[in-house]
Amino acid sequence: MNVITLGCSKNLVDSEVMITQLRGNDIDVEHESGKDDANIVIINTCGFIDSAKQESVDTILRFADAKDNGWIDKLYVSGCLSERYKEDLIKEFPQVDAFFGTREVPALLKKFNADYKHELLGERAITTSHYAFLKIAEGCDRPCSFCAIPLIRGKHISVPMEELVKQAENLVKNGVKELILIAQDLTYYGLDLYGKRTLAELMRRLSDVEGVEWIRLHYAFPSGFPMDVIEVMKERDNICNYLDIPLQHGSSNVLKLMRRGIDREKTEALINRVREQIPGIAIRTTLIAGHPGETEEDHLETLQFIKDMRFERLGVFTYSHEENTHAYTMEDDVPEEEKERRMEEIMQLQADISYNLNQEKVGQTYKVLIDRMESGYFYGRTEFDSVEVDNEVLIDASQHYLRIGDFVEVTIDDATEFDLYGTPAALNEIHESL
Repeated sequence: MNVITLGCSKNLVDSEVMITQLRGNDIDVEHESGKDDANIVIINTCGFIDSAKQESVDTILRFADAKDNGWIDKLYVSGCLSERYKEDLIKEFPQVDAFFGTREVPALLKKFNADYKHELLGERAITTSHYAFLKIAEGCDRPCSFCAIPLIRGKHISVPMEELVKQAENLVKNGVKELILIAQDLTYYGLDLYGKRTLAELMRRLSDVEGVEWIRLHYAFPSGFPMDVIEVMKERDNICNYLDIPLQHGSSNVLKLMRRGIDREKTEALINRVREQIPGIAIRTTLIAGHPGETEEDHLETLQFIKDMRFERLGVFTYSHEENTHAYTMEDDVPEEEKERRMEEIMQLQADISYNLNQEKVGQTYKVLIDRMESGYFYGRTEFDSVEVDNEVLIDASQHYLRIGDFVEVTIDDATEFDLYGTPAALNEIHESL
């Protein structure tokens, strides 16, 4: 059996839980195996925006053809696309044996005469080696105009703190050194369970787990941001000085249209306050280009916002007109080519900012986690960079032998817009002494 995961890190966690349950029922299953002998395929899909939906549809098509040709026996589809468009997919893909939503792992297991084993709660197959994503909540209560996640994943539900600590302990026992905390909104954590925001307390509890060397925060909502999180980040050495805080836009006009509950002035005040508390913190954000009602003036305001804030990390997406969202009631009035132009202008500006910020790192020494070896280089990350989306540190593998999953002190020798090149500091010290 082969499980294919599409979309975000939250989907990856769902796949890891699914694989754990299947293996707990003595079913042989691999994750994204390149083997051709898997007679059963499960595709865990994404249904968030147009490009992700298209990738999911294309993948289903590929394996539907494989089934038609007799290369696989059974094909199942789960996840966000299946949750959102199940009835349409049933009509479109008769080759698929069954479709399951985002919370239907028990129903999927029944297809294999397997039971959902509650004793496996807190345990997970690890598909990512020395780092792992820790999903602390499911769903979202935010009313953002453009987002279909509440339709797909439902309301915000926090995972109990004790269960998360148990997961962290199990992950560490299996070699994980970095925990990447994820949710639709980390800052909402605990409100439903404990009657207050308790992300800071959770961070302390996870920081105390022996063997956790890095904890990283992804997807923190700016409105109502709990500053006690920053206090914990300051006091704990194993919590990375890194914050992923999707801001979505730099124009107060568009932020209002997006129903974000915050304006540019308050956003800038928050970012400045965080930086005052932790000088040198890396702030990652994401923006949307071409939301309904976005004018050229709004776009120019966003460019100025980026210049003023000089974010360490920034990504941008073009707006996707998603049915049943609030923004879908508005005219999608920014042409696709204009969305693309605005996105490219934002990314070019950010590339210039990233290049200048990276040049400041040349000659500095950083603790680097080695992720992989590829094309003659070891690739690693500093605490200021998350996996897959941020800068990487490249170290010449022909000159140095490093182990995947180890931390190494690396001196930065050169830098481009999105990559750093370095040498292990110990070797530099030897050369200087000769």
